[in-house]
Amino acid sequence: MNYLAHAWSFLRNGSADPYELAGVAVPDWLGVASRRTKCRSRDAAPHLDSENAQLAALARGVCRHHADDAWFHESPAFGALSLGFAKTVREALGESTSMRPWFLGHILVEMLLDDELARREPGLLDWYYELMTHVDGAWVAASIERMTQRDVGDLALFVERYVEVRFLADYRDDDAFVMRLNQVMQRVRLDKLPAAFTPLLAGFRGAVAASFDELVVDPNLVGKTPVALETGGSVSA
Repeated sequence: MNYLAHAWSFLRNGSADPYELAGVAVPDWLGVASRRTKCRSRDAAPHLDSENAQLAALARGVCRHHADDAWFHESPAFGALSLGFAKTVREALGESTSMRPWFLGHILVEMLLDDELARREPGLLDWYYELMTHVDGAWVAASIERMTQRDVGDLALFVERYVEVRFLADYRDDDAFVMRLNQVMQRVRLDKLPAAFTPLLAGFRGAVAASFDELVVDPNLVGKTPVALETGGSVSA
């Protein structure tokens, strides 16, 4: 899952705590700000019952991130789409590229799911970022450093930039989406995507839209309540 889909676990309830949203983003934030530092559920779990409500909310977010990732990456819909996207990329762009099509297929599903969720829920992205403006990045960085007992690098600065830049909004436009995707590719030291990649996006977007319901429901909870993610209706601040 990417940022917005992770956050939707809390946003769907209509009363999300900004620090829950920060916590659910922390593992991915660290992937940019301090790649050697990981914040696991075992790091956050001791703080779930903290008397500090803000710290408890942050810990809930971290634990939810890992719980949702576990079912999402094992779901049939994610597996089929990521494999299909990887094959399409390999066939369209050739075998000689060092773009690692399987990695590209994986992150394409996650990023395009965020955009599809934002498209289906008008106002959701604005509400998400509005809540994020209440997050103290320096406090988050210090708290995660205590949880993990590891250096968190520029996490405080990255949280501020994350809220300011609002890059999730760029996913709607193909050219801007490719630019953001290329930033990921550069960060993991893979080749920049060629111009021939952009025309593939229409098909990828359509495939994610067609599998949306399967992508946002934990298959282990089908027929039970509650599900991990729910959809329906517009969301506004």
